Amino acid sequence: MKRIILLAHLFLIFLMPFIAKGQSQVVKGVVKDLEADYPLPGVNIYIENSEPFVGTVSDMEGKFRLENVPVGRQTVVVRFIGYKTQTLQNVLVTAGKESVINVQLIESVESLGEVVISADADKDRPINEMAKVSARTYSIEEVTRYSGGRNDVARLASNFAGVSTANDSRNDIVVRGNSPSGLLWRVEGLPTPTVNHFSTLGTTGGPVSALNTNMLRTSDFLTGAFPAEYGNANAAVFDVKFRNGNSDKHEFTAQLSAFSGLEFMAEGPMNKKKDGSYLVSYRYGIASLAATGTSATPYYQDLAFKLNFGESKLGRFELFGMGGRSSIDFIGSEIDENDLFADPSQDSYVKNEVGLMGLNHVVRLSNNSFIKTTIGGTLMHLDFDQDNYLTDPEGSATGNKYRAVEVRDSEQRYTVSSQFNKKYNARFNLRTGFITEFYDLDNNVKDRDRRSEIPDENEDGIPDYFVTTRDIDTTAPLTQFYGQGEYKFTDQLSITGGLHSQYFELTNDFQLEPRAAVSWQYRPKQRISFAYGLHSQLVPLPVLLLEEEVAPGVMEATNENLEFIKSHHFVLAYDFKLSSSWRLKTEAYYQSLYNVPVEAVPTSYSVLNEGGEFTFDERGSLVNEGTGFNYGMELTIEKFFSNNYYVLSTVSVFNSRYKGSDEVERNTAFSNGYVFNILGGKEWPIGENGRNALTFDTKFTTSGGRPYTPIDLEATRANDGREVLVENEAFSERYPAYLRWDVKFGVRINSRSAKISHQFFVDLQNVTNRENIFVQRYNPVTDQINNVNQIGFFPDVMYRLQF
Repeated sequence: MKRIILLAHLFLIFLMPFIAKGQSQVVKGVVKDLEADYPLPGVNIYIENSEPFVGTVSDMEGKFRLENVPVGRQTVVVRFIGYKTQTLQNVLVTAGKESVINVQLIESVESLGEVVISADADKDRPINEMAKVSARTYSIEEVTRYSGGRNDVARLASNFAGVSTANDSRNDIVVRGNSPSGLLWRVEGLPTPTVNHFSTLGTTGGPVSALNTNMLRTSDFLTGAFPAEYGNANAAVFDVKFRNGNSDKHEFTAQLSAFSGLEFMAEGPMNKKKDGSYLVSYRYGIASLAATGTSATPYYQDLAFKLNFGESKLGRFELFGMGGRSSIDFIGSEIDENDLFADPSQDSYVKNEVGLMGLNHVVRLSNNSFIKTTIGGTLMHLDFDQDNYLTDPEGSATGNKYRAVEVRDSEQRYTVSSQFNKKYNARFNLRTGFITEFYDLDNNVKDRDRRSEIPDENEDGIPDYFVTTRDIDTTAPLTQFYGQGEYKFTDQLSITGGLHSQYFELTNDFQLEPRAAVSWQYRPKQRISFAYGLHSQLVPLPVLLLEEEVAPGVMEATNENLEFIKSHHFVLAYDFKLSSSWRLKTEAYYQSLYNVPVEAVPTSYSVLNEGGEFTFDERGSLVNEGTGFNYGMELTIEKFFSNNYYVLSTVSVFNSRYKGSDEVERNTAFSNGYVFNILGGKEWPIGENGRNALTFDTKFTTSGGRPYTPIDLEATRANDGREVLVENEAFSERYPAYLRWDVKFGVRINSRSAKISHQFFVDLQNVTNRENIFVQRYNPVTDQINNVNQIGFFPDVMYRLQF
């Protein structure tokens, strides 16, 4: 701790010469119609209260450029006759990088006069105008601003209502009591199984994100009853967008972080005549400093890029991609029983690759219609090997070991999607399209880590053969069609409706899913909304592809005919704009899940409890006869950043229940019961015109303890230490409540003589060093059931240089 404070003081002393006279920068962007995505010429854009006046008018392509904007936080006003005026408050202007603020204006349906609204007060509203409830935007500034976020967009989501991530070691997103496997990641329109290092088949989270937040632009996060264009998801949607690089000048960013590692990013113009640009970033993880919950050393690196080829007669083309590699070796003799992921009686070796690449093409058919097409592919590959140590009759390690588990999982998807958008008039717009994902699966799992199930005829302590629990080499398409429209009766009242369908060839399962929503701003500062949707999703692939032994030596994929898991979503929302910067939002929801895979014989097992760990339970011969339900209330009170401070407080109270084939109603594994977050932060401008700043951010979070199934100690001992759970008491007990407090100090400096900016922060995570329980585990050393605690106090330090 003393070293961190000393480092911060030395850094401030080093940067003090830069805190001096004012400097200006460029603010630029494009103004477009929200529904038609068409550039708007003749729009007035200016800096509020600027002296001398700084303003301009957008050109024929909707572009604008504001010169000589003072460094610091500025308010940008965008006005156009017939459209609702937007006031973008607290636009951060730095010396090291030009500010880009692309604006989408909403056309008024009632008159040609101006209807003034504050864009800053509607930051919770999504970019996708057809999402009326359970959705909000997030920005790169929010990802880097909030304390405890580790520069990870998935951890940012834990601050929003309805989301629980009471796990310091992974960034799984639990939404309204649903499994993390119910989440859909979509990057630049491309469905993606995961965006995390050390990912495994069927999971959506992981210890370290491979998604570079410096690449992102403002995007959407949806937590229920989402529009018809989103499919194959039962819980939530992360709709991620990459930003374009600077099309006018070359800019660079260098960043060093204790958690996310060393990074370098470059951007600039490719073809100025066509307004083309490039953006590329590379990161290397500094493994020795990574707080991943293990004493083993993780290695990871990733590369991301976006090439914007600009407008041409054939339309606009954008090539994008992301790729990451990671590896870690868990050596049993080098770890202890408190390791979150490893066992001292085993050596494990993990290698992982994750990636995506795609091409977007947008061609405009008219001023009010366009077609967007995306082609691309995604990759998730995992190699996992486990060696078990042999023991003598007294249970002591002999130093010898044998290969117990081999996993070779490869999931590739090749995607083609196309979307037609047409704005018929100010009242009605239509969106329709399709997505086809070709799954290319090559999966093999061999396991003999089961001494009680596999014979050892020569009594050498090594099971005589492997059992193959997954051996798949196949391809199958998942095809989705959708159509949705929005009709505005007035500026205050609108409805959306749509229909989504999907068909998976491997299981020959087809599903139609209606969606609908209505939003009514019945008073100037109050809005009420309601939405309904039927959603369906593939069974997680490790469950769907599982093979079990149906006769001696005969393996069969007994789950391959499982149908989609389905759910009805009902959401009622109320929004109250308390002032220009404060808002209150509450939502009540009910989700009914059915067609859930459970065992054919009466047990407590349900697929709804899978997806929060690296592996899935091996259960075969499942049937779609399980059910579940989630209901709850959410409250958000938020002050968007203004007057140099912000506040965000969210409360979620919920219940998540399920029934297995034994027809007993139980808590799910993700039924924490409640989640409470409160975040706040303040900036103190320093230097002339407040061009530099000292920053302080903090976050406090607590949630109910996770339900768990007790371990049968005697049965575990009789099973050679392989844990045996008391299944008829599934999720009947709870861990203690989760609690964590994070505190973050920082400074932002703009050079007085050059186009250079600096940012430095120290993020003190879990400052109370609270020992939140990670899991209860059988400990072969103590021969008892012991608690394993989550990560304690961890300081994350980051320095960013932009020039």
